[in-house]
Amino acid sequence: MLSAFVAAAEEESHSILLPSLPDLIWGSLAFLIVLVFFIWKILPNLNQALDARAAAIEGGIKKAEVAQAEAKAALDKYTAQLADGRAEAAQIREQAREDAKEIRAELIEQATADAARVVANAKAQIEVERAAALASLRTEVGSLALGLASSVIGESLNDDKRSNGIVDRFLADLEASESAKAAKAKA
Repeated sequence: MLSAFVAAAEEESHSILLPSLPDLIWGSLAFLIVLVFFIWKILPNLNQALDARAAAIEGGIKKAEVAQAEAKAALDKYTAQLADGRAEAAQIREQAREDAKEIRAELIEQATADAARVVANAKAQIEVERAAALASLRTEVGSLALGLASSVIGESLNDDKRSNGIVDRFLADLEASESAKAAKAKA
């Protein structure tokens, strides 16, 4: 038991916070050797790696700024092109509307001209048919009138010259009486 007590007393003389002098010297010497080796070999390589990393980061930032500036320039360019495209599209639409109005006006003019031509042709055809009908009617009325007059007079009126004069006089009197009725109706 005594030896355990002596060992406990010897341990009490050593402090946990303060090592013995030989341990302190050898520990300090080992620390200095490691420190010198670290400063001489490792620290320059570490600084070189950190400098390279910093340069890479700065280069990346500069590249990003350049890329961002290029992207902004491209965006501005495309925005301007888009605005130009929209303006051109609006101009094309307006031109198409104007062309459509012109085409419509031409079609209306052409349709009006065609309608006028058709009406003129129809009027000419009607006039020709009217003249033919009038001539046919004149011939029929003349022959009826001559037949009637021949039967009333009892004498033949087959002389063409004489019969044509009678028929013409009769029709002129008939037209004059119709014109007088039309003038009265208008007044």
